[in-house]
Amino acid sequence: MSTVATEIQNTFETILSSLVEKERSVIIRRIGLKWEKETLQEIGDTYGITRERVRQIEDVGIKKIGRIMRTSPLMQIQESGEKILQMHGGIMTRDRLISAIIADIGIEGSLNYNIIDVLLQADYNLQRSKPQLGTNTYFHFAEITKKMVEGVHKEALKVLKKKWDILETTALYEAVHVGLLAQFGAIPNIVIDSIMDIFLDIVKGEEKYIGLEKWKILNPATLKDKAIYVLKKHKEPLHFLDIASAITEKFGEPVKISTIHNELIRNGEFILIGRGIYVLKEWGYKDGTVLDVILEIFKKSNTPLSTEEITARVLKVRQVKITTIYMNLQNKKYIERVGRNLYQAV
Repeated sequence: MSTVATEIQNTFETILSSLVEKERSVIIRRIGLKWEKETLQEIGDTYGITRERVRQIEDVGIKKIGRIMRTSPLMQIQESGEKILQMHGGIMTRDRLISAIIADIGIEGSLNYNIIDVLLQADYNLQRSKPQLGTNTYFHFAEITKKMVEGVHKEALKVLKKKWDILETTALYEAVHVGLLAQFGAIPNIVIDSIMDIFLDIVKGEEKYIGLEKWKILNPATLKDKAIYVLKKHKEPLHFLDIASAITEKFGEPVKISTIHNELIRNGEFILIGRGIYVLKEWGYKDGTVLDVILEIFKKSNTPLSTEEITARVLKVRQVKITTIYMNLQNKKYIERVGRNLYQAV
């Protein structure tokens, strides 16, 4: 343990010794100072009291720590926390804030990070969120209200669901800013960005993109999701060999050629438009052979089409040889020639 870490832990334990036995015991067990962390329920069962009573004892102890530590070296942690929180608009997730404090103060080696959590809770200028399903715990100044946090999250979800695709963070934040201007006034992008880190149903990726976690685009887990990610990033048709190489490069995951090829073939999200070349179905492409494409072109046209017109339209959705298109035009079962160089469906 580094000198700074040792000083923090020793000073913290000295302050704990000033508390009454039950307060000291609850805090030690809650943060896992000497053994594994314990839940409110586990501690309550030991004392024969409710979870809420354990929480009350813990809160009283933390408030006492806040008063005692004002004359101790531990104040540097609260000062660092407030400074960093201010730089991030007044709100940050617990883990990000603690990591930033550790870097700011220069704490090296092992230290129970829950000590820093308790010291931040003891800061009367800060507030800590209550545990809530689907969120990360966060610290904030009083002016960043729960209503604002939930309002920003709700507005971001509305914008993303309407777009139904990932957005650049700047575009999303501007939309949220405009949507909530009448209710909360001007909300800085840095505040919106920090709030996005709180909710687990929203993820960031590639440093500048943001989307819904359930889309698995920015946080792909399966091979299919990673192939979709690669195609969306490149925004153009790719050969399955290039898709495999891109997955390996991005995720450090060697991919067998046969495996990625089978994945692309069996999943309806991908469309084969040429020899080994794939696109995403959501880009407007449809399944089918070159003949199917030609027949679909005829269906949309009210007049016979020339070879040049048919070829140009086929090549917009299929990367095939021109001779392949010509050969399909000779299929008299489905296509008839009605002029010197004009064709239509039978």
